[in-house]
Amino acid sequence: MFLLFGVALLGWTGARAMRRAPVAEGVRPAVAVPLALLASGASLVLGVWCLARL
Repeated sequence: MFLLFGVALLGWTGARAMRRAPVAEGVRPAVAVPLALLASGASLVLGVWCLARL
C-alpha cells in the first residue's frame, strides 16, 4: 500500500508541477512540491522496507 501511494503521489506531483498547476491549494509551489516529493519518497522507502521484511 505504501508503494502504491508513493508512486501515485510522485506521478501526480510531477504531472501538476510540469503543467505549472498548484500542487496543494493555498500553498506556494516552492514549498508544496518539495514536501510532496519528500512524502512520496518516504512512502516508497517505507514500502520497500515492508516488502523486504516479508
